[in-house]
Amino acid sequence: MTADTESKIEKSDISTSELISHFREKCKICGHHRIMHDAIGKCEGVMNKPCTSGCDKFEAE
Repeated sequence: MTADTESKIEKSDISTSELISHFREKCKICGHHRIMHDAIGKCEGVMNKPCTSGCDKFEAE
């Protein structure tokens, strides 16, 4: 993680464990974690395998 990103996290009101919990949430459309989705919500898949569900929007379970 870059020092700039780490600094932003430290200045915010969110803890690292809260961030981890947020990104561990699974999508009810494709079943992949939030961190596997890009900035607009499309699932990019896991471990160099593309998501084949057609998920283009993250929806928390």
